[in-house]
Amino acid sequence: MRAAGDDFEQRACGELERAGLKLLARNYTTRHGELDLVMRDGGTVVFVEVRYRKSASHGDAATSVTAAKQGKLILAAQHWLAAHPQHARAACRFDVVSYDGPVEAPQRQWLRGAFEAG
Repeated sequence: MRAAGDDFEQRACGELERAGLKLLARNYTTRHGELDLVMRDGGTVVFVEVRYRKSASHGDAATSVTAAKQGKLILAAQHWLAAHPQHARAACRFDVVSYDGPVEAPQRQWLRGAFEAG
């Protein structure tokens, strides 16, 4: 499943870059968890969680970003900002890019500002 995850992260990165975002980091790992993509949208730092679900039997991909997962992403984002002080004062947001359905033709959803850090 890791290969599929990498494929969808690459796909999401390309789609967001075509939408004007700039990649700052990929797969940034901390003890709190991993940030799939860190991007810049104008003056805003965007932490992007990429999710894929083949089947909706346990809910769609976007809803798999639970409150616990959000907490881990927020801690990882704080760690990234501390390690990159040039971005520490920038506005930040958390986006989720989700893919649902067959690998060959999934439905994509981009939730800008999917959740808040506060």
